[in-house]
Amino acid sequence: MSARLHLLALGVALGLASFGSAAADTATQPALTALTMSSGGMMPAEQARVHFDHADLHFTIDAAQQRIEASATLSFTAKSATDVLLLDLDRNLPIKGIELDGKPLAASRWSNPDGRLRVQLPATLAAGGKVSVTVRYGGKPHVAKHAPWDGGFVWSHTADGQPWVASAVEGEGCDLFWPCIDQPQGEPDLVDTWITVPKTLAAPGNGVLVGITDQGDQHTYHWRAKHPDTYAISINVGPFKLLKGDYASRYGNTIPLELWYLPEHAEGAQRLFGEFPRMLDFFEQQIGPYPFGDEKMGVVETPHLGMEHQTINAYGNGYPRSEYGFDWLLQHEFSHEWFGNQVTNADWDDMWLHEGFGTYMQPLYGQYLHGDMAYFAMLHTERMSLRNKYPVVSGHSQDEHEVYDAEHGPGNDIYYKGSLMLHTLRQLIGDKDFFASIRSLVYGRSDPKPGNFRPRYSSTRDYVAIVDRITGRKLDWFFDVYLRDAALPRLDEQRVGDTLKLRWVTEHGKPFPMPIEVQVGDTVHTVPMSDGSGQLQVPAGSLLVIDPRSKVLREAPYVGDYQQWMKQQRAKQQAAKK
Repeated sequence: MSARLHLLALGVALGLASFGSAAADTATQPALTALTMSSGGMMPAEQARVHFDHADLHFTIDAAQQRIEASATLSFTAKSATDVLLLDLDRNLPIKGIELDGKPLAASRWSNPDGRLRVQLPATLAAGGKVSVTVRYGGKPHVAKHAPWDGGFVWSHTADGQPWVASAVEGEGCDLFWPCIDQPQGEPDLVDTWITVPKTLAAPGNGVLVGITDQGDQHTYHWRAKHPDTYAISINVGPFKLLKGDYASRYGNTIPLELWYLPEHAEGAQRLFGEFPRMLDFFEQQIGPYPFGDEKMGVVETPHLGMEHQTINAYGNGYPRSEYGFDWLLQHEFSHEWFGNQVTNADWDDMWLHEGFGTYMQPLYGQYLHGDMAYFAMLHTERMSLRNKYPVVSGHSQDEHEVYDAEHGPGNDIYYKGSLMLHTLRQLIGDKDFFASIRSLVYGRSDPKPGNFRPRYSSTRDYVAIVDRITGRKLDWFFDVYLRDAALPRLDEQRVGDTLKLRWVTEHGKPFPMPIEVQVGDTVHTVPMSDGSGQLQVPAGSLLVIDPRSKVLREAPYVGDYQQWMKQQRAKQQAAKK
């Protein structure tokens, strides 16, 4: 999603730059309307009245002119009576004509003044009725200035001057290049994408390759994907080579593997492709079956850092070596096949379900590969990046930019705080219940197998209910403090003689009966803290370590001190450059 302008949290923290460069001039492009800039928020009533059955999308890519010519045939079933279809499409892509159920529609029957395309039906469509609309349009799609942190097309070139094109639209949404319902819950059941490019280029896409047809010096790639997130539909064009293979899943099915790469990066691509099987083994063992095993695990090299695109994840990390022995970017984006594509947040306000779980998969994978040292090292890096200025979950519908806003919203905390909270939850309820809760969230059942589940929507409230059901406990207090308060809980400590007194303090005085471990000498004691406080006998001179296994996310003054010092150092460096 994750959404999501995608901040690619670990990349931001480590200061990684995108691989490749955009060639387009963005200074003179027309501005986007507020509606097109926004993705999500409260779904308009007209869009909630229909179910999105099928999108048939045709694109011809003119890289030299940085243009697309396109048509989209969209099919809907009315959930309740409606006399209008309300779609989202950037008004800077002029519409040439619209057809309704194959018949031309008079221009007076539709309008798109601000990026919300309103198509008036000739008669009210009753509940259960079906309708299809074809929109023919084209022009210069919005160009991203710094993908993937802002949305749009990236028009670039390879080292030998061949076109290298990618779309990355998580922040602003699908309406930057195709007419859609730009909402988390706007997923079509099926999408067919047809991409026409010169024969010197390839066009990898979402889902299964149905076929390639020739037209003179051009050819058209036809891809088919089931239940894709709307922002996950992508355009990728370049002189790619293809690595292919098969993965024998522990669930008995065979998963096709594809990596589309630039020929000059063959060595790095081979190494990255070699990581696919163990990543699949980790996720299938730890979470459950790969959700799109009948389509593919796909990756395409892009001229920007990366983005989650269902079954064809964008990758532009430059094939680096890692101290942890795996490519964090590939692993993070691949995690979104489970957290984002299989289970999609019902509202952007619940984006931590994508990014928090997706980020926790990196230290968890480090633990799977190398044990606890890698796990805690990565968690420590995340801990030093928390801001705790705004709650991770606001409790009201939000658009995508509000959630990712680092100045007025949670920003990167949806990644890091979400991940660290999950670490704490795992310690609280134990591995068995923790991973059972994830399976239930992702698949909607405890026994997922290929073919017995479908992509689904979920919310924070849903996940809390799942944890309560599986553990047989009421743990709303846990999520209330970590997700709906901005500040972390603080553990006050007081020594009175040989007695250590402990008390949890939360931002709004909410209850927080989080047990805490205390090491005294060689013995680790668990203080229940059932009413938010507790005490323990600690003989004078004894070794005393609170939370010796780093189980609980809490306020830590040393973190704030370090962050303030780093801020001052950056300010000094900036001043020295002037």
